[in-house]
Amino acid sequence: MNALLKRVWIGLAATLIVSLAAVVAPDHVQINDDGRIHLGAPAPTPTPPPSTAAPAPESTSPPLTRDAVDEVIRTAVAAAGIDPAQGRPTVAAGADSKRTGWTAVRDKSAAQSEMNALCADLERQGWTLNPNPKGDRPDASRSYKRGGWYLLVSTRGNSQAPSAASALTDAQTYLTLTGLQLNLSDIPLPEITVRIG
Repeated sequence: MNALLKRVWIGLAATLIVSLAAVVAPDHVQINDDGRIHLGAPAPTPTPPPSTAAPAPESTSPPLTRDAVDEVIRTAVAAAGIDPAQGRPTVAAGADSKRTGWTAVRDKSAAQSEMNALCADLERQGWTLNPNPKGDRPDASRSYKRGGWYLLVSTRGNSQAPSAASALTDAQTYLTLTGLQLNLSDIPLPEITVRIG
């Protein structure tokens, strides 16, 4: 009985590890035909012989600087019909090269359409929607990715106000863009091979 329980716990732990790895870095999880699961960097692909033409690599966005992301935010805010000066930066210039953002107090009646316009302009600028069914609600927040950066566009009420000094009225909400530079491929995963069954 103890051996059976031990196998069950090992199986559950292995399933948890694989599930977490699949969420964080899906391209680092390989499942072989024989049921073996390999976590870690994918095996290098063999170099084709010189006589065959190499396939064209997938187009990827070049890495963006914080200044470039700040400009993206200003452009999207202006495209939504808002003067960027009506809001304020959430991270001081030069304080952090991997974080940035902008927030403004807006009327609730207009915030949803303004958020939709912001998101449409981000997509026009080449940002890709990064769906997260558990975290994003299309009417309240959406996240985008491009060039190693993630941008979260959200509206939030006075229960989540950044400070007590900036309390909102019942007719107001915050419209916020939060940028974070994050490269998941830089996070090392241990090389683990698990056989289930």
